[in-house]
Amino acid sequence: MDIRAILMGLAFAIMWSSAFTSARIIVADASPMAALTLRYLISGCLGVGIALALGQSWRLTPAQWRATVIFGVLQNAVYLGLNFVAMQTIQASVAAIIASTMPLLVALAGWMFLGERLRPLGIAGLIAGVAGVALIMGARINGSVDITGLVLCGIGVVALTIATLSVRGATSGGNFLMIVGLQMLVGCVACALATLLFETPRLNPTWALATAFAYTTIVPGLAATFVWFWLVNRIGATRAATFHFLNPFLGVAVAALLLSEPLGGRDIIGVAIIALGILAVQISRQRAS
Repeated sequence: MDIRAILMGLAFAIMWSSAFTSARIIVADASPMAALTLRYLISGCLGVGIALALGQSWRLTPAQWRATVIFGVLQNAVYLGLNFVAMQTIQASVAAIIASTMPLLVALAGWMFLGERLRPLGIAGLIAGVAGVALIMGARINGSVDITGLVLCGIGVVALTIATLSVRGATSGGNFLMIVGLQMLVGCVACALATLLFETPRLNPTWALATAFAYTTIVPGLAATFVWFWLVNRIGATRAATFHFLNPFLGVAVAALLLSEPLGGRDIIGVAIIALGILAVQISRQRAS
């Protein structure tokens, strides 16, 4: 892994982790699915426009179109949509911790259903990850955390896991920014339908909302997705996923810093255990590969 890939991976981890805090700010003043619909419309149009300006083509391969649709629906509409809805009632740090288990779920599903080899270090990492989540959530549930919000986040991370497993290797062949832009537009259509069916839009214009919306549209929304596709193509999905071990730390830290969410000793220990579990799983998968 070269220095450029390392720097891009660190940038991705920071951008991805900060998205939960900005989302929490957005849903305090706007309805979640309507906000996501507008976000994806702006991000998608920007992505496609920039891609066309750079000479990228609409003509994607069948595998790229499949990846575009699957990611647009499962990642953007289901995963992020459910997280946005959940963060009306749960803390950003809780959502970040649940979402950070995605690499563990990918490894577990690959081992159980796809016949992928998982070394003892990886199995230990899975056990550690589950233990870390249980440690944190045990304290949070005792503190009257909203169970419905936890369930929505859990369904969301499962959807993201399925999307990740479904499109591995499907984004090779170039046109990365075009793929990112188009999958944002797919998410826009799906979220618009969900808004019409399930939501009564609300809006309380504030500077905090405007700032968080602009940030989440450009940085986690467009830039982080592009960096992720770039990393997967450059170093492979397994190595790229190694950077997810930073997400529990960063997600909790950003929420504590910007939203003043409580951070106790039990939380810190649990986050450390989850991060080490993710790292162990990714190291094991790299060696197996």
